[in-house]
Amino acid sequence: QVQVVESGGGSVQAGGSLNLSCAASGSIVSINDMNWYRLAPGKQRELVASITRTAATTYTDSVKGRFTISRDNAKNTVYLQMNSLKPEDTANYYCKMSALSRRTYSWLEVWGQGILVTVSS
Repeated sequence: QVQVVESGGGSVQAGGSLNLSCAASGSIVSINDMNWYRLAPGKQRELVASITRTAATTYTDSVKGRFTISRDNAKNTVYLQMNSLKPEDTANYYCKMSALSRRTYSWLEVWGQGILVTVSS
C-alpha cells in the first residue's frame, strides 16, 4: 500500500502565504511525477503545479510567479509554497503522486485526501 497525506492548509488573508506539504509512505521503490491539484466550489478540478523526478516544473498560468513547487526525493515529499495568496486561490488542494510499488512493481496513481486553503479578502 502507498499513501499520501497533505498538511499545511488553513486560513489566511489575501496577500499571505502558506506552505503545503505532501508525504508518501508505504512500500515505494520510487516516485516520478508529483502534482498539486485544487478543486473550488462550482469549478472543475485544476492542475496547479507539477514536478518531475528531475525537478522540472510546470504551473498553471494563474499561479505563476506566486507558487513554487519543490520536492525532497529522500523524504518522498512534495511542497507547494504559496505566496501572495488571493481569494480565488480558495479551494481544496490535493496531492497526487506516481509511485512504483515495491510489492507489485507496478505504477500507482495515489491521491491524498485533500486539504482546505481559505483566503479571505
